[in-house]
Amino acid sequence: MQGVTVHITRDFKNIPCPRRKLINLVRVICKRFRLTKATVSIAIVGNRRMRKLNIEFLNHKNFTDCLAFDLSENKNGPRLLELVVNGERAKTQAVKRGHSPQAELALYITHDLLHNLGFDDLQPKKAKVMHRIEDEILQQQGFGLVYDKKRKIVSNKRRQKC
Repeated sequence: MQGVTVHITRDFKNIPCPRRKLINLVRVICKRFRLTKATVSIAIVGNRRMRKLNIEFLNHKNFTDCLAFDLSENKNGPRLLELVVNGERAKTQAVKRGHSPQAELALYITHDLLHNLGFDDLQPKKAKVMHRIEDEILQQQGFGLVYDKKRKIVSNKRRQKC
């Protein structure tokens, strides 16, 4: 297998899905973090399906924004990553947060992928780093500041430290 292959399936179709832009987003993130051989599958689902998955895999009773699974046989070989993102939630959250549903969907994909690449948002300091990287990537890919609209992305010197 060469490169990064991206598959997108949609069970929830009531949200515009800029396929090429989302595929490019995944490839940019993989390149940035030197993931050169991977298959990334993205499933866009609604609240009902997300709730079922959340119960099944995490034993949580509510729906969530996104779930990330690393199905790779080993970390040194080609990676097989499954991202499940909630399109229905993306639509409602985008309205509340003042940006497009596509930008919110891109945030969920970026967030899931960063989790699969080893980032953690359970501790406040690590969450701050992760969310800063999310916004930096999303802004660079034309989605704008999605996570923290109050913060401006700083100079290139700071970006290189990520």
